Amino acid sequence: MTDVEMLEELKKETGSDDTALLASYLESAKSAVINKAYPFREGITEVPRKYQRRTMEIAVYLFNKRGAEGETIHIENGTDRHYESASVPPSMLRDIIPMAKIPSSEEAE
Repeated sequence: MTDVEMLEELKKETGSDDTALLASYLESAKSAVINKAYPFREGITEVPRKYQRRTMEIAVYLFNKRGAEGETIHIENGTDRHYESASVPPSMLRDIIPMAKIPSSEEAE
């Protein structure tokens, strides 16, 4: 799925037409997934295909949480809101398996 396709899907899921805002949340989500999947490698910009749906879920989560960043408890008119963390909660990244590579003897030198 390309970034354009992901943005179109985000527009449907969020009901927003603010492309710049959605692109920002998508980039934040991609960054979170890539950092979890490749903790020891730099320069990777594409989310693995198997984590694209999770990336979308994270972007929607961030979109829905805007304006309440860092909130841990909010109670109003019988509605309770709690957030695990100020950014992406660890539970959303739990199923992403970090990948590492053991360098060959030529790469280590």
